[in-house]
Amino acid sequence: MIETLRQTAVEAKARLAEVEDLDELAELDVEFLGKKSAVTLAKRQLGSLDPDERRTAGREVNEIRAEIETAVESARERLAQAARVLRIEAERLDLTEFRGKARRGSLHLVTQSRDRLEDVFVGMGFTVAEGPEVESAWYNFEALNIPEWHPARGSFDTIFVDLGEPEEVMLRSHTSPVQIRTMENQKPPIYIVAPGRTFRTDTADATHLPAFNQIEGLVVDRGITMGDLAGTIDEFVHTFFGGDVKSRLRPSYFPFTEPSAEFDISRADGTWLELGGCGMVHPNVLRNCGIDPDEWQGFAFGFGIDRLAVMRHELDDIRELVNNDVRFLRQF
Repeated sequence: MIETLRQTAVEAKARLAEVEDLDELAELDVEFLGKKSAVTLAKRQLGSLDPDERRTAGREVNEIRAEIETAVESARERLAQAARVLRIEAERLDLTEFRGKARRGSLHLVTQSRDRLEDVFVGMGFTVAEGPEVESAWYNFEALNIPEWHPARGSFDTIFVDLGEPEEVMLRSHTSPVQIRTMENQKPPIYIVAPGRTFRTDTADATHLPAFNQIEGLVVDRGITMGDLAGTIDEFVHTFFGGDVKSRLRPSYFPFTEPSAEFDISRADGTWLELGGCGMVHPNVLRNCGIDPDEWQGFAFGFGIDRLAVMRHELDDIRELVNNDVRFLRQF
């Protein structure tokens, strides 16, 4: 009996190794392990043996059955995997938009401009600082010497975020809060630039975007004067735009600087183009950050990265930067 079962096991393993589909496997499973299989019949015959022979034969019958079961499971796994491969291949979708060599992308024009600006200022000795895009009224207004009655604090200019009490929260309208956070957490001397996204309630048109990018600079050190500010801006303009471009300062007003100025750059046709605002850091701003204005002085400046990209590449409409028209973007 046992010798016959061994031959059955050899036959079963050979046929299971060659089975080609799950239906055939099911038939072999019944043939070699079902109620009428040789293994089942052998187990029924164990009762007619004496106890010692029954023990030995029973162990061998169980081992042979286990070998056949292992061969069945191995065949089932092999066929199931093959079926998965066939199903995946049948369900595969060709999502390629076009055949041939794929066109490589590039950094967005605004990102290119930001990277170049950072390189220019890092080369001048500045470090890059960043901060959150959602700010409290303290960092966005109050620490910057912007009183509650100032028009910029109204809902017509500022995008407020409804987070409830205990304080007023908004999307930052400039990157100046980064300057405040830096002065609160770092002792002078300070030389930083703060690039990042800002938000205002402007309606998008050829020269405005409601979400745009700024870069601001801050210097706090001993003996800083307007001459240092003018020299820094002049050096930046020459490095970024070229040696033929000149800069100039015009008197202006900002609540966070005193004196304040607008700075312009020269055009090839002899006219001037406004680039941004600047000035000496107001003593109140220094005091709000725990810096003694009698010991330390500073200057700050800021301008829009998007507008600078528009000027540098002579674009007609700033909205081209956010339209995501691939025909436009591929030009840069």
